[in-house]
Amino acid sequence: MYPNLYFLFQDLLGVEVPALKLVNTFGLMVALAFVVASALLKRELQRKEKEGLISASEKKVVAGKAAGPLAWASSGLLGWLLGWKVLWLLWNAGTLFQGGGPPQQHLFSGAGYPLLGLLGAAAMGFMRYREDMAQRRETPKEETVLVHPWERTGNITLMAAVGGVLGAKFFHLLEYPEELVAFFTAPSLQGFLGGLTIYGGLIVGGIAVALYGRRHGIPFLHLADATAPALMLAYGIGRIGCQVSGDGDWGIPNPHPKPDWLAWAPDWVWSYNFPNNVNAVFGPRPSGYTGKLITEADPWPIFEGFGTYLDPGVYPTSFYETLMAAAIFAFLWSMRKRWKVKGTLFAVYLMFNGVERFWIEKIRVNAPMEFLGMTMTQAELIATLTCVSGLVLLALLHKQTIKRWLGR
Repeated sequence: MYPNLYFLFQDLLGVEVPALKLVNTFGLMVALAFVVASALLKRELQRKEKEGLISASEKKVVAGKAAGPLAWASSGLLGWLLGWKVLWLLWNAGTLFQGGGPPQQHLFSGAGYPLLGLLGAAAMGFMRYREDMAQRRETPKEETVLVHPWERTGNITLMAAVGGVLGAKFFHLLEYPEELVAFFTAPSLQGFLGGLTIYGGLIVGGIAVALYGRRHGIPFLHLADATAPALMLAYGIGRIGCQVSGDGDWGIPNPHPKPDWLAWAPDWVWSYNFPNNVNAVFGPRPSGYTGKLITEADPWPIFEGFGTYLDPGVYPTSFYETLMAAAIFAFLWSMRKRWKVKGTLFAVYLMFNGVERFWIEKIRVNAPMEFLGMTMTQAELIATLTCVSGLVLLALLHKQTIKRWLGR
């Protein structure tokens, strides 16, 4: 496992760049997932507008009006952060990150270069001021411009990101009540940054995007269809981050020998020990595995601050989900132009998403809960509701076709 890019470069290339400890592999893959999803969404919105399915909306702007002091101050704040904190971290990375520990403890500390921060703030604030003055007119004029739906891709992505992170954290705290209590009684940086539930992110992020689309005149079902393939691929990319970093989204213990039909695959595809996982899991866990220290006799390197592995090995469920997400994405992408009834692609996405997650929960570590006398996980419940919602939506969209099939 590679908790951050520093250990990846060190292990694979023999290159040591301490500043790369700031770049967590999970966070990097999540960021990549948003970039890829945004690019696919933009492409789909452009296609739908070209086919006349969605249209541009009018927006009134004031041309030649200065952005004002608030914009200058925001640029100055960015320059201050770059000079005060970022340059300090990069310059002192070799000593700051010795002995392990999360780099966030330095990122959110009060240490830094105050003078460079002031210089950065002055420089970037002044540059924004000069740019503002260059675009300013003596007599600002109100104009009406057309804004194409694809031009709002950045804002849609931002809404999904903010809503997704908040929702993922909220649902995780609901799933683990003890962490919810600790979140308020003993707040900590790690408590805020750690622990996310993907379905919470999808639900809250989805609501945020739907509200944004409604506000700006983008029909919900067309927007949902445009996002469906992107969501599936982004999910798979995010799971790569889970797998590579070893963030705890793994399966239950799998001490069974690898079956003959899987003889062609590496052993870790069947059962994996997640050495040097980012959580540095140590000691027995209720799920049946134990975190142990890596020693010189083991076949893995020992990464400072992360040198543990799981015994016995567990199912690499994140890897399985990446494969399934890629397959579902390929299917949705291939059908996006063939299905003409709006909302169909999104309905099928919901169904596949629910089935995929419900299946993987059978071999995945998660907290059980009681629901209507049944024991299940939060993800199993939401996956079931997601699949049923997709099925109901599909039936409503194709009601006339179903009636014809039934001979009515």
